[in-house]
Amino acid sequence: MAASYVALIVLVAAALVFVFKCVCVVPQQSAYVIERLGRYHDTLTAGMRIIIPVVDRIAYRHSMKEIPYDVTPQVCITRDNTQVQIDGILYYQVTDARQASYGTSNFEIAIEQLAKTSLRSETGKRELDKLLEDRETINRTVVAALDEASTSWGVKVLRYEIKDIVPPDSVLRAMQLQITAEREKRAKIAESEGERQKAINLAEGQKQAAIAVSEGQMTAAINKAKGDAEAVRLVAEATAGAVKVIAGAINTPGGMEAVNLKVAEQYVGAFGNLAKVGTTLIVPGNLADMSALVATALNVVKADKASGAIGK
Repeated sequence: MAASYVALIVLVAAALVFVFKCVCVVPQQSAYVIERLGRYHDTLTAGMRIIIPVVDRIAYRHSMKEIPYDVTPQVCITRDNTQVQIDGILYYQVTDARQASYGTSNFEIAIEQLAKTSLRSETGKRELDKLLEDRETINRTVVAALDEASTSWGVKVLRYEIKDIVPPDSVLRAMQLQITAEREKRAKIAESEGERQKAINLAEGQKQAAIAVSEGQMTAAINKAKGDAEAVRLVAEATAGAVKVIAGAINTPGGMEAVNLKVAEQYVGAFGNLAKVGTTLIVPGNLADMSALVATALNVVKADKASGAIGK
């Protein structure tokens, strides 16, 4: 009786184990390749799946996500015989689990080796300076080569990126010297341009200042000339007015005698001034006879009047 209970328990346990082995849960974005008796049978996608224990087995497990793969750095030779170390990374995705399982023994190694070969080929076509500039072109070329070959591997290479290009130390030092020289050249050019612009600005300022000074001097001269002309005009008008007044006064009764007296005073005063301001003493011929001197002055006035009357 006890033996039958043990056998029943063993049978139930074996049944549970069998059922447990039959159930297979595939995670999201994963694919399991099932082999039945050593041959490919099916590809299980995400979800709960039933398999036959012992007969079926999960031969390969693949992730259907985009996977980054770090390509080990390698030394490449450029067209100008410069050795550079290039480090890159590629991104791939398994599109066909069956092909990825049986198309190649290891599709990751196959992709990596093909990427390195394509990279060496593209590097040898370019000189170092061009290599540093053509990263995008090289990336596209490597991806195109990988995409063409990886179709039979059930893998899609999405992109390839060059992470770093490291030239030898001697080349790095030469490049640094070149960059330093170029920067010094640009600095000197900028400094000379600044000095040139400064000289131009100073010359322009001096020019504007000279123009302003000359315009000011011209305006001042014009104003002075106008003032002098106005002064001369006013003096002439005043003189003309005085002459008219004197002429009118002469024609009045007693005007001629007043003029004779004024002329005699000025005549005598002129001789006095000549004696004061000069070092030479001027003495009339008949100094004792002052009445004759005054009479001479009066005769001059009368003669001028007579000549004026004759002129009229």
